[in-house]
Amino acid sequence: MKSKNTILLLALFISIAFASAQNSPITVTPTFPSVNDQVELIFDATKGNAGLAGYTGDVYAHTGVLTDVSAGSSDWRHVKTNWGQNTPATKLERIGPNLYKLLISPSIRTYYNVPLNETIQKMAFVFRSGVQVNGNWLEGKTEAGGDIFYDVYPEGLFAKFITPDQYSVLVTPGTEIEVAAISNQADSLFLYMNDLLIKSVAGNTLNYTINAGTNGKHYIKLRAKHLMEMAVDSFYFYVKQAVNIQALPQNIVDGINVLDENTIVLSLYAPEKQDVFVLGDFNNWEYDDAGYMNRTPDGKRYWKQLNNLEAGKEYIFQYFVDGSIRIGDPYAEKVSDPWNDKFITESTYPGILTYPAGKAQGIATVLQTQQEEYNWQVSNFEKPAKTDLVIYELLVRDFVAKHDYRTLIDTLSYLKRLGINAIELMPVSEFEGNSSWGYNPNYYFAPDKYYGHKNDLKEFIDECHKADIAVIIDMVLNHSFGTSPMVMLYWDAANNRPAANNPWFNPIPKHDYNVGFDFNHDSPQTKALVDRVVKFWLEEYRVDGYRFDLSKGFTQKNTLGDVGAWGKYDASRIAIWKNIANTIWSVNPDTYVILEHFADNSEEKELANYGMMLWASGTHDKYKEAAMGYNNGGKSDFSSASYKDRGWNSPHLVAYMESHDEERMVYKNIKFGNSTVPWYNLKDSTRAFERAAQAASFFYTIPGPKMLWQFEELGYDYSIDFNGRTGEKPIRWNYTNDYRRESLYNITKALIDLKTGYEVFGTNDFTLSLNGAMKKIILKHSSMDAVVVGNFDINPGSMQPGFTQTGYWYEYFTGDSIQVNALDVSLNLKEGEYRIYTTQKITTPQTGLGITTPDREKPIINIPYPNPTSGQVTIPIYIEKETRVEIELLDIAGRSLGKVYSGLLMRGNNDVLLQAGEFKVKSNRLYLLKITTGSYVKTHKLLLQ
Repeated sequence: MKSKNTILLLALFISIAFASAQNSPITVTPTFPSVNDQVELIFDATKGNAGLAGYTGDVYAHTGVLTDVSAGSSDWRHVKTNWGQNTPATKLERIGPNLYKLLISPSIRTYYNVPLNETIQKMAFVFRSGVQVNGNWLEGKTEAGGDIFYDVYPEGLFAKFITPDQYSVLVTPGTEIEVAAISNQADSLFLYMNDLLIKSVAGNTLNYTINAGTNGKHYIKLRAKHLMEMAVDSFYFYVKQAVNIQALPQNIVDGINVLDENTIVLSLYAPEKQDVFVLGDFNNWEYDDAGYMNRTPDGKRYWKQLNNLEAGKEYIFQYFVDGSIRIGDPYAEKVSDPWNDKFITESTYPGILTYPAGKAQGIATVLQTQQEEYNWQVSNFEKPAKTDLVIYELLVRDFVAKHDYRTLIDTLSYLKRLGINAIELMPVSEFEGNSSWGYNPNYYFAPDKYYGHKNDLKEFIDECHKADIAVIIDMVLNHSFGTSPMVMLYWDAANNRPAANNPWFNPIPKHDYNVGFDFNHDSPQTKALVDRVVKFWLEEYRVDGYRFDLSKGFTQKNTLGDVGAWGKYDASRIAIWKNIANTIWSVNPDTYVILEHFADNSEEKELANYGMMLWASGTHDKYKEAAMGYNNGGKSDFSSASYKDRGWNSPHLVAYMESHDEERMVYKNIKFGNSTVPWYNLKDSTRAFERAAQAASFFYTIPGPKMLWQFEELGYDYSIDFNGRTGEKPIRWNYTNDYRRESLYNITKALIDLKTGYEVFGTNDFTLSLNGAMKKIILKHSSMDAVVVGNFDINPGSMQPGFTQTGYWYEYFTGDSIQVNALDVSLNLKEGEYRIYTTQKITTPQTGLGITTPDREKPIINIPYPNPTSGQVTIPIYIEKETRVEIELLDIAGRSLGKVYSGLLMRGNNDVLLQAGEFKVKSNRLYLLKITTGSYVKTHKLLLQ
């Protein structure tokens, strides 16, 4: 006979299993399969998530088992096939419209090939289409989009309810509830309601009809008996009464309202809905009077006060709307995600809550009466002026390997040295999945846990402010995705889109570039949401500004099918953005409002004149054309990086050469650079870096705010499409070991120092001459004048710099001076050569790269890399003309160990290779490389490990 504890545990196990079996897409025969049974499974494609409903092609099972050695529900064992692999053993037999059969034969253990030393606990399934449809697999899963599980039973007595097939049943007064129960080997079955026996039968099946009555919660228990052995199952039903109509208490807003350490009021905006329950850890996820929410007299909101909560305890909860919709609170600041939280490590987010599997469905949210407060260290941060901004855009996932804020804090010294004064974080509010760009948002007030705890984000912002760095966050309010509670609350399942009565979303987007589901920004509900969002991040996280994604989409003007019309002047869109900006500036008038707009210049000019900043469309490609050596027509004329070129009154144009949406400059140089002059081949990697530095010299010196994309300063050269457009990219902090990349970093730093340190580079008195290969920028200011000149051709050339006065001018990178006696003087510039001249002498930066040295008669011998090394060493040498070079390896005492190279090197860049294994060297010793060219001798230290 089983012990009482065993019976109770089995009952709990079965109840939890069937709590998640609502609308189950599978039926299994036998009902209580054991490891040695043959199993017939029927899959109904119209149930569960109905992802395969109506599909007429072949259907296959992706299937495995959970055993006693599985680490969790995602740790499937003995999986039959890899995902996407079609085999006869996993193919389902079509037995009717949307109905399929799978035979698991000759037994469960044999079919899955499970060794005898493993105990099988569950079979696991996801059903899929045999081929991809429109690039995606169609999947049959649970109603909540999860994996399908079915219990495998040990030997013994079991019983369960077949009908209803869920632990909780919600009914109206007088409903008749059909009950059907079965046992595998019972000699008698007993049915109880509220512990009173209402039916008993001999045998192993039972059928009964329960009249639900008029009110309250009722527990139904099944007891099966076989000789002296017993097994149980249970469910409960709750009889709904008419919703209580009661006014919302004063000062309650939509979302979670903390009244005191034990009390919270929840408010959900849900007009046209019939009833709402709040289910959570505080009521064991069961329907009851305490969770049945009040409706406001206008019918627009449901609210409930929760009492006797434990101070500081986190409770997971959801709203259950109209008996079918499960959503989290749209305003919650933390979510519990059944699909993604389990892959977030303890080091990233310590103490992450365990999702209440079998109780919640889909994403749930968290409430807490008391939270750990962050102690801000900086309360009076002064933001850089808009025109002085140098913004570093980064994606936490692809910038630091641990993808968390705490590690990101450790990079601030690097960024501070670079000289940037603002960081723009790609979206950090909750988005679908873990590894993402973040442009698929669902919860706007909750920081995504994949990057760490909310207080870690606050500490990161605080540390940025200590370093005089502003923090701008990328905000995505053009659209939301399917797990958004606002999308789910009003959903048109027949058309797979937001319903026509959705208060926030358009059923059909208004423009062609929309992704996800399109917000209706004329809707009062959307306006209220946007106001809450933009105020929240300013007040709670003290961010300094926003970059708004796809801001041109904030319109109800329908331009589907006509992308050109979408960008035309739109007065209604301008009004929407002015209202949003006013809301932001009502909290902090210095907040940056940056739009990814790309509309007609007349519209952008009006928004810029109002105080907003806008991304500079199109300019990045022109910088890349110039860097690649293509200067025909206006393709390389990047004058549009200047606000004056667009006729704007204020320097509110955020120019950039790279962004997360653009291809990398160095990648394009190497892939597509002009290679028609053999010795000046711009596809050569060293040349590619040189040209990136040259482009940068004409980027940071144009007045106005600037932005660079992560690792741009090191010449990142992986394509944007590496591992897919939004896929993870290699993190290359080791780039700093390459002298060429380090020099590009140093030049970028030197140019940023110019921009942020000298008023002339923020002047409004400047002219551009950028059409053609010989380009120049002339800047005037009372403090000094500056002239930037460069030859973007692949051949030498001559130009008039346009010096504004006679006298001495000082070249920034070399510290050299020239005396200008006539304003029409000409300069000869070699291919790729560039200069920045000022009328006041400025401290010469240490760039480490020879590309800016006027005297090129001497060879340029850069630092060998890698150093230290255990194998091959590259010795980079640049020379102006064919020269004989001799390289010798010496020990630390100066004794020769042999010649590395002796012979002629051709004009341009040369990489000489040293193979350490070819010399008699010892590990962890210091050696010398002696490089001789004519009368010029240079020595480098080299550590061999």
